Amino acid sequence: MDASSVAVLREVLASTGWVERTREFARPLRATRSPGGLLLVGTPEDEPWHLTAHLDDEAKLSGLPQLAPTLVRWQVPLDAPAHLSVGMERLREAGRGETLFVVSEGPRAPVPLLERVDDARRSGATILALDGGDPELGGLAHDALAIPGDGPVSFDGAQHLVSMAAGEQPRRPNLRDRLARLLDRVSGPRIPD
Repeated sequence: MDASSVAVLREVLASTGWVERTREFARPLRATRSPGGLLLVGTPEDEPWHLTAHLDDEAKLSGLPQLAPTLVRWQVPLDAPAHLSVGMERLREAGRGETLFVVSEGPRAPVPLLERVDDARRSGATILALDGGDPELGGLAHDALAIPGDGPVSFDGAQHLVSMAAGEQPRRPNLRDRLARLLDRVSGPRIPD
């Protein structure tokens, strides 16, 4: 899916709240402090190659090197190049300023993954999860974006929305936006008639 296809997907989903939610979810990816500090891990059966490639592209296009992910692999082949030879032991070293982005499409993440996510969280890493609605993984994550199988966006589509949102330069609110936010705070929530 190229950038124009993702833009069309955003237009289709504009009224559903998905575009705003993926932008909100992607914001912490930009807060990773250093290149290599964004750790991307999937399940033993499904490594998130596609999302890794898109985040790497967004890092280059946006000039944000901290978005270039480190793909953490369950099993590293002996002949793997250096950038593809990061094993699960890397999660033991994860700490403050780093982000562990977990991608697990199924309804339940495997227990070994949950254990490693818990370890990374305890050591201070920020945990984000893009998943199929796993309550245990969602409970470990600082923020989780659950993609229901019958929802308006596919799991693959959600990955594209998140990666594109991660590379976007945030728009600074203008005076009108700031006044509207202030009025909402002062007047309270709007109740439809």
